[in-house]
Amino acid sequence: MTTERIEARFEKVRHEGRAALVTYLMAGDPDLEASFSALCALRDNGADIIELGAPFTDPMADGSAIQKAGLRALANRTTLTDVLELARRFRETDSETPLILMGYANPVHKMGYAAFAAAAAGAGLDGSIIVDLPPEEDMLLRQAYQPHNLSVIRLATPTTNEARMAVVADGASGFLYYVAVAGVTGAGAADPEDIRSGVAMARRVSGLPVCVGFGIRTGQQAAAMAGIADGVVVGSALVDCARVASERGTPHLAGEEMGTLARELSVALKGTAPLGDGH
Repeated sequence: MTTERIEARFEKVRHEGRAALVTYLMAGDPDLEASFSALCALRDNGADIIELGAPFTDPMADGSAIQKAGLRALANRTTLTDVLELARRFRETDSETPLILMGYANPVHKMGYAAFAAAAAGAGLDGSIIVDLPPEEDMLLRQAYQPHNLSVIRLATPTTNEARMAVVADGASGFLYYVAVAGVTGAGAADPEDIRSGVAMARRVSGLPVCVGFGIRTGQQAAAMAGIADGVVVGSALVDCARVASERGTPHLAGEEMGTLARELSVALKGTAPLGDGH
């Protein structure tokens, strides 16, 4: 499975004439049991791919919402091993939904790339987005992933020119994550027309599906972005659901409330037309 599971999911959504819904949650926020419930709720309410955040002490690419979610998870003593176990538990009853670990290089490096790759494959993960590991620095990770057919999912931005996109695409698999706006997660939403040509170039150069994220919070925004992308990524808005549930003293309802938002997003994407640009 692994990379094939991601490819199968994109083939499914293309057949349905819509963009994929890629959702994010921080493992361990508000706690691991709530995170498991959230995984299931996201899946049950239309999430096509789920990014599972691994908390880290210095999350430089993340905005306030996800930074604070990571701190809450760390306060709960959530470790990378816990994140892998959460994936394993989910995979016991779901063999189809792609799971992507999203995090930072330090915890993976500390575990060891080969050990992490084996553990990730064993837990049923399909790949990772290591946001602070650029193409020039991820050869050891790619080598460790290769025997397990895990995807190395890379980031591109509106400032990524065609020459750089070729570097980003080299060795990447699964899909490309196109950061719609400059800055950190949770930043203001981009106008799809401002990034249409960049997304099309990323798809052409890489040959991979391109999913657009950062700043997408509502069904309306997701539907608008679906007109130019193979998938839309929603993270901070879902993390906020977990925060609000926890602050109300009902952390066990976090998954239910994340599922409600996922359903809104999923319904909005069902109204999108099939993609152009060669699709």
